[in-house]
Amino acid sequence: MKFFRVVIATTALAGALAACGSGGSGGSGGSGGASQAADASGPIQFVGPEDPKTFAPVIAGFEAKNPGTKVNYTQVPFDQLNSVLQQRLAAKDDSIDVYTVDQPRVAALATRGFLTDLSDLTDKAKSAALPGQYEVNVFRDKLWALPIWTSDQFLFYNTELLEKAGVQPPPSDPAKRWTWEQTVEAGKKAQEKAGAQWAVIPEQIEQFYQLQSLAESLGGGSGITGPEMLTPAITTDGWLKAMTWYHGLFANKLAPRGVGSFQTSPLFSEGKVAFFAGGPWDVGTFAAAKGLKWGVAPYPYFQGGKPVTPTGSWSWGVNPASKRQAAAKKFIEYAALDPEGNLQTTQNTTIIPSNKAAFGKYVPLLDAKAKGVGEIMKYDAQNTAVARPASVGYIQFEDIMTKAFADIRNGADPKARLDQATQEITTAWKQLR
Repeated sequence: MKFFRVVIATTALAGALAACGSGGSGGSGGSGGASQAADASGPIQFVGPEDPKTFAPVIAGFEAKNPGTKVNYTQVPFDQLNSVLQQRLAAKDDSIDVYTVDQPRVAALATRGFLTDLSDLTDKAKSAALPGQYEVNVFRDKLWALPIWTSDQFLFYNTELLEKAGVQPPPSDPAKRWTWEQTVEAGKKAQEKAGAQWAVIPEQIEQFYQLQSLAESLGGGSGITGPEMLTPAITTDGWLKAMTWYHGLFANKLAPRGVGSFQTSPLFSEGKVAFFAGGPWDVGTFAAAKGLKWGVAPYPYFQGGKPVTPTGSWSWGVNPASKRQAAAKKFIEYAALDPEGNLQTTQNTTIIPSNKAAFGKYVPLLDAKAKGVGEIMKYDAQNTAVARPASVGYIQFEDIMTKAFADIRNGADPKARLDQATQEITTAWKQLR
């Protein structure tokens, strides 16, 4: 998921979100617009976690192609978005028309009746989307959202620190990517010989999106298994080894304990970090950082394991309670299925578009900011990308795992904490069976 910094004043958030709408027709889906005799008047209300300037180009492009139709965007911080949406959608709040959907949550949101069935767009979505980006939005043979972005992870490095430490930078060739073991050793040298404050920092330092890949590289699996994908599997050897390694990053002061996810990239921008595992959205940030000399290499894997890179990101869905179903669908079709509209969603960021035609135009633009990124991205999409597990219980699973990662990072025994998390997930999922 991307997974980016979002800033909004708490008081502004409270004012914007305090009141729920009057409650619409609701329901568990159905063809968008079929339950409405005609769209209500007024602007399309769009909710997501991004800075408003991110979506300004696609909103402007849509409005230009649809005179008289306006889109109002409300930003909600990433770490509050899911809880805010669940509260408002459960109340059948019709003041949300379109909202951003974290892709592994599609099944849970569809099951709860929070998404409109978009199956009439199946053929168009299949044709337009990158590999895997259509399927991640399908649950029980119905299409519930349209993919907007996908993602990848890279290994950014500080060239000045490595040079001072006498370390040769990692190669950009995806087939010659470094191991995590190599990365840690090189990071230690940068600390010891070049004065780096931190050796290795994963950007999403407590988020399942990034940390799943550690266990997957060691053969630990996605963390969820079973015929209904409602059996936790986070105590495998691969998960235990990965979390022991992760625990060691902080215990050995290779990475910081007091910094949260998405608060880590400034440390790299300030020249304090030798290696930083982050996404394409960081390319623009680091390119704009004054005085920073950096390079980019493929995302590492564990020695003896396999290369695995995180993927997936945001889709957009339509609220079944919306009274602007037809207009809402038209907006997300423009943003997802029209290459022009999809590329506009990345104009003020460097996140990967999920539309195949938009992706083709995007790669050289990103390569211009960081040479080699495009080739890494294309290789990973075909060879190493692994999505987060799809489960109706993913929402509870992710929340519990985020807390477990935080505890392990702060000193908890990995095995004991994974055992505890397994019990917590099992209890939370009993109501879903």
